[in-house]
Amino acid sequence: MAQAHGPVMLLRFGRVPTVVASSAAAAQEVMKTRDLAFASRPRMRMAERLVYGRDVAFVPYGEHWRQSRRVCVLHLLSQRRVGSFRHAREQRSPRCSPASAPTAPTSTSPPTSSPTPTASSPAPRTATKEGDTTTGRRRREAREAVRRLRGAPGDRHRGEFVPWLAWVDALMGLNAKATRTSAELDAFLERVIADHRRQRRRGGHRDGDDHRDFVDVLLDVNEDEADAGGGVMFDDVTIKAIILEMFAAATDTTYTTLVWAMAELINHTHEMRRVQDEIRAAVGIDDDHVTEDHLEELRYLRCVIKETLRLHMPLPLLIPRETTVDTELLGYHVPAGTRVIVNAWAIARDAAAWERADEFVPERFAGGDDLKAADYLLLGQDFRFVPFGAGRRGCPGVGFSVPTMELALASLLYHFDWELPARGPSRLEMDELNGLSVRLKANLCLVAKPWCRQ
Repeated sequence: MAQAHGPVMLLRFGRVPTVVASSAAAAQEVMKTRDLAFASRPRMRMAERLVYGRDVAFVPYGEHWRQSRRVCVLHLLSQRRVGSFRHAREQRSPRCSPASAPTAPTSTSPPTSSPTPTASSPAPRTATKEGDTTTGRRRREAREAVRRLRGAPGDRHRGEFVPWLAWVDALMGLNAKATRTSAELDAFLERVIADHRRQRRRGGHRDGDDHRDFVDVLLDVNEDEADAGGGVMFDDVTIKAIILEMFAAATDTTYTTLVWAMAELINHTHEMRRVQDEIRAAVGIDDDHVTEDHLEELRYLRCVIKETLRLHMPLPLLIPRETTVDTELLGYHVPAGTRVIVNAWAIARDAAAWERADEFVPERFAGGDDLKAADYLLLGQDFRFVPFGAGRRGCPGVGFSVPTMELALASLLYHFDWELPARGPSRLEMDELNGLSVRLKANLCLVAKPWCRQ
């Protein structure tokens, strides 16, 4: 549709007029030039059920959003805070080690389409505490919460657009599934908060700032700002909403990107060999796992991740925005209250902006000999490539997600050589499945051969 109707088009979904921006110029106007006019969000039933209508990503523009985002940026996602979780990220990396792997090749086909069940996100560890007697159980519950989040309905509720069709949502089970998922997640989050409060009463939460997790930080804000006037009261509902959003951003996005990266690399053996050679040269044969110190040298790995995000961004249509005032978009009048969607997928595959736009070409991000040319500084500045959005409503957690993706993918590629099962197809089908994010439809089943160090 973007190719047929141009960079700006108006669609009418029932009673909701929706403008779709499908070019880099249109995206720049929405997310930079007129960012404030496009800064709000429409109210969406699924988001209100899953994240209480009190999160950061989905809430309308206003005081709650400003205060919640401030807390996330200053207290949860600052460079210092992200660095404090380095141990949690690296602690997952050794679990990819082939030390206990069988001598014969093995294949995995986990139900979540993950390339390996051990390449997991540190997010569960950022909400559970070391040394707590409930840690093991809570982490198992955290992994189950992540699984439920991935299975959250990705369909739009018809009743949002055509009220008299709300019965169709009920008939299809969308309401029941959303209610059930929300209740299960809420019960898990209540237990996590209760565990932290119990440990805080025992004096176990001041054991060093760098060892506190997300929940500790949010509870500190709750205690420090509870009596402050003019701000958002960080009650338990807001804390649960932000924790859940951190889980979704740090797990589903990471898993999905890892799966797509492995799928693309298995279909492109030259690129697979090149990135493995780079990783193994940087890490060497003496170290038993990849650390974040090695990541600075892995320029081509960054290119692979960026190209994966270009072709398979978790949200091809960015979270809808809503205009707060009458404004314009590339010369077209857009009334206040109009829903606006940035078609990041069409922008990232625009043949006018990208050479070989539909092909997997990590080298396009290499940028010569400058190591920083392949980094992520341009995310949100180059409007041809906006997997995490940009502007006021851009994702503030890029600095947390990127090291996690890099470390997990580097560990998988360092320790193992990968290939398709002998009796399977010679090439993976790249069909997509919608959910919380767009992921590979088929389970990713690969043969992992432990790397023989010379």
